[in-house]
Amino acid sequence: MRILLVASAYNSMTQRVHAELADQGLEVSVELALGDEVVREAVRRWDPDLVIAPMLTTAVPEDIWSVRPCFIVHPGPRGDRGPSSLDWAIMGGAERWGVTVLQANAEMDAGDIWASAEFTMPRCAKSSVYRTEVADAGAQAVLLAVARFASGRYRPEPLDYSRPDVWGQCRRPCRQADRRIDWQDEPTDSVLAKLRAADSSPGVLDTIGGAEYYLAGGHEDDRLRGAPGTIVARRGGAICRATTDGAVWIPQLRRRPEPGGPKTFKLPATLALGGSLADVPHVPAPLVPPPGRRTYQQIRYREADSVGYLEFCFPGGAMSTSQCRRLLAAYRYAQRRPVKVIVLGGPRDMFANGIHLNTIQGADDPAEESWRNINAMNDLVEAILTTDQLTIAALAGNAAAGGLMLALAADQVWCRAGAVLNPHYRLMGLYGSEYWTYTLPRRVGAQEAARLTSACLPVSPASALRSGLVDQVIAGDPAGFRAQVAALAEQLAASPGYAARLAAKARRLAADGRKRPLAAYRAAELAIMSRNFAGPGEPYPELRRAFVYKEKPLRTPPHLARHRAHPLPSYVLAR
Repeated sequence: MRILLVASAYNSMTQRVHAELADQGLEVSVELALGDEVVREAVRRWDPDLVIAPMLTTAVPEDIWSVRPCFIVHPGPRGDRGPSSLDWAIMGGAERWGVTVLQANAEMDAGDIWASAEFTMPRCAKSSVYRTEVADAGAQAVLLAVARFASGRYRPEPLDYSRPDVWGQCRRPCRQADRRIDWQDEPTDSVLAKLRAADSSPGVLDTIGGAEYYLAGGHEDDRLRGAPGTIVARRGGAICRATTDGAVWIPQLRRRPEPGGPKTFKLPATLALGGSLADVPHVPAPLVPPPGRRTYQQIRYREADSVGYLEFCFPGGAMSTSQCRRLLAAYRYAQRRPVKVIVLGGPRDMFANGIHLNTIQGADDPAEESWRNINAMNDLVEAILTTDQLTIAALAGNAAAGGLMLALAADQVWCRAGAVLNPHYRLMGLYGSEYWTYTLPRRVGAQEAARLTSACLPVSPASALRSGLVDQVIAGDPAGFRAQVAALAEQLAASPGYAARLAAKARRLAADGRKRPLAAYRAAELAIMSRNFAGPGEPYPELRRAFVYKEKPLRTPPHLARHRAHPLPSYVLAR
């Protein structure tokens, strides 16, 4: 079967659907919805049996959906309609939610239903729900809808609000007026719901120090207090603002652009506010928090049964210079503890995406900050590669570029079945470092390493397991993944073969070092990266800027648009 994916962005959902369908052996091409005529030409060239829109903010042209089946993936349960589905669900405290695959017609989100899947709504930010529960349910529903379509026997269900399983509703767009926070009146729960529903886009428009900012992200603090609306603390780039009955941490801000002025981009909140926070106390969080403590903590550590769990979660998966250095210090702490196994990874969602392009773009000298950032990443990777304990990288969610190469430094890589992996740098104009020229080929072989880094396509966990990119794939939701990782790590620490594994690791590292020292890999990678960062004519600065400012691409990247290799047929849309 030939499928065309039409999407407003090649985001996490589009990548997940792309990878899942490719794993089914289907012919898949992608076209970004950059205009109706662009989509029409893609349909003419690819002549798909089915068009699927994993994430679309515009309508499919009538002359496409009226002549061939087009499936829309909507992030809401049966009957839910409107562009702000998840926003309203989070602000309304929904306990259950879902994803529906429906057929495009003349009325937005009202077509016949091909499949749906439901899930329990977690209490976390919209971006995390979207990349995790929504992506899981979306992939499940898409695969079911495609199987039903391929059978030729299934008849989709018309939208019928009289049915008991159709419990969604048509909702209006969520505007900034709906998101506005009244700091003098609203309790913490209400403030958190609005912040989480707007993360990471569009943010909550608010005023700080007489200037307007979009607030991104929200985390409760159960101890800090102050006059409602005031900034009472700062930590790890985040600011803490008091509410009427508590306080919330806000990790990122984006300055509202002036009319006709330059565009702006998200930054860690303390960087966005600059020197205005001189009188705000820095309140560090202990690496090992007391039981039950509720606060914002990017890095935390705990132990159980000879296993140390070093959990980290950075907004969007990006790792700045300071974040890398703090994580390295935490890893050094774990190394000194009486544990046999160290587990690296967050409790859910994103693992890591590599260097922090936004803080780099915001630096006085982006090339110099790029250099500091990549060296801080390399220091962390080197520590993981050379530790005397066994290290497990536990990928509860997506990983890409240097973030994935960070995981490959571990002795074992365990991946949740719902993750999406992107083992490449080239789309950002970078060669890459993090010792990938050592760790990736030793896992998958030189030929497969070259293919993965040049193809620039998302890799499913199942495909990664087949190639050796990961060692184990664990099914289930984030809580189930976390529990299974703990059980397996504790078994490893207690296994009779632990000492033999550790000895084998030391022998291999020594043997590899005799062939070529680790320092040689790093030096060779950084020599190329240095040119990428500051060399004349290098694409990285402009690609970084386009990424940070979220500039709309001019065309679909050729490696996604397989249909571009197909000549236009003589006929048009109708067969």
